[in-house]
Amino acid sequence: MSDAELVGRLTELVREERHLTVAVLLHLAEVEARELHVRAACSSMFVYCTRVLGMSEDAAFKRIRAARVLRRYPVVAAAVADGRLHLTAVVRLAPHLREESADELVAEASGKSKADIDILLARRAPRPDVGERLERVAAQSLIVSDQGTGDGQVVLEPPPRVANKLAPLTPERFALQLTIGEETREKLLMAQALLRHQVPSGDLSEVLDRALDALLDRIERKRFGKATRPRAAKASRAKRYVPNQERRRAVARDGLRCSFVSADGRRCEETGFLELDHVVPVALGGEASDGVRVLCRSHNQLEAERILGRATVEAGKAAKAMDGDLVAGLRRMGVTATDAREAVTASCSRANRDGSARCREARNTWSSG
Repeated sequence: MSDAELVGRLTELVREERHLTVAVLLHLAEVEARELHVRAACSSMFVYCTRVLGMSEDAAFKRIRAARVLRRYPVVAAAVADGRLHLTAVVRLAPHLREESADELVAEASGKSKADIDILLARRAPRPDVGERLERVAAQSLIVSDQGTGDGQVVLEPPPRVANKLAPLTPERFALQLTIGEETREKLLMAQALLRHQVPSGDLSEVLDRALDALLDRIERKRFGKATRPRAAKASRAKRYVPNQERRRAVARDGLRCSFVSADGRRCEETGFLELDHVVPVALGGEASDGVRVLCRSHNQLEAERILGRATVEAGKAAKAMDGDLVAGLRRMGVTATDAREAVTASCSRANRDGSARCREARNTWSSG
């Protein structure tokens, strides 16, 4: 199959899957209405779905709740069939659906992610702020289990982790729950104490907000050249170096988001793992003055393979990994990081790419320097 045929077929299959999902849910609802699960020796629909239909516990729970909603609100069934609502959205909306407002709520939630739907529901049913709390949790010891082996073998299992949670209370307020270490707690308390002049109440949310402002400012200065008073860039011999003014220009144009646009006009929404990419690759003589753009790691890789070819990119990765190993080896010998990198760079310019030979060359380069 060609690429176009593959994508076209996948789109068709997803469309069929949505219609099949609606059919499955409506059948589940009808089985429950006729109490056919009871005749199948199942005390509940949950047991019927897991034992008879072979669904996982999570899939059964989600589909049973969605089935009840679809049976009562045909507008939801149509939205699922069209791909405007996913099953998680249906489960999230279920407690808030009413005959008089179902159409409006479905229209407002259509096409939204789970996080966006949570904010939508928080706007309709806001909750009060949670109380501020910073307390020590019990030590998490290993759990002893024989896992039913019957051979007396003892297995140590890690205790269950408390999941981090960021839940909307209103569209503008969120509840944050997480577990931090003792060192982080000490830093938080120290920041709280030092900020008493600016935050007399010691409100932890305000302390965190100021800490994040400082962190983001530092990261943006280092990675994207953010500056209150921009200065002329220093000259650099490194071809891959991107001057701060080019960094600022790229961010001003692309924002802190991947700039890759697909053939059908869809722009990548990734805001993590961002990298500055030379429009003309350095391997082809490109420089920052030729243009720099913001790409995520995946699309940076895709563009490199498109322009240079996959074999060249893979060879470059292997060479970079070798350089990293050589630098680490020299560091273990007591060489400073700067000297180690310079020695490896010097050995890289020679024709021999053999690892052991390059290691000797790098060591000799450092020794003679």
